Amino acid sequence: MKGRPAAVLALAQGEPTSTAAKSAGVTTRTVERWCADTEFALEVRNTRTELLNAAVGQLAAGAAEAVATLRAAMANSDEKGHVRVQAARSLLDALLPLRESLDLEQRLAALESTRTGQEW
Repeated sequence: MKGRPAAVLALAQGEPTSTAAKSAGVTTRTVERWCADTEFALEVRNTRTELLNAAVGQLAAGAAEAVATLRAAMANSDEKGHVRVQAARSLLDALLPLRESLDLEQRLAALESTRTGQEW
């Protein structure tokens, strides 16, 4: 992938403009100009939202297994169970803040779309 789509993906993944420029096969200045374009910035934001949605989906898919791991590990006091509990807790701890972040981003996008054409 080259050009604007490559830059959009790189920026959505949190890469700096220099890395986005290399991915896109353009100069850093070109990416900086693209970033000043509201449509381009919206593409980056939408792509980031899609990436977050996918991550939340993967975390949610593992949540039931994490809970089952916690329950099984409660009955097993060996070290292996302890490691599994830590992993399960990490997954569950990551799920809620990521979901909240995604919800907030979607709400903000909805607010921004309603203000299109209006002055604040």
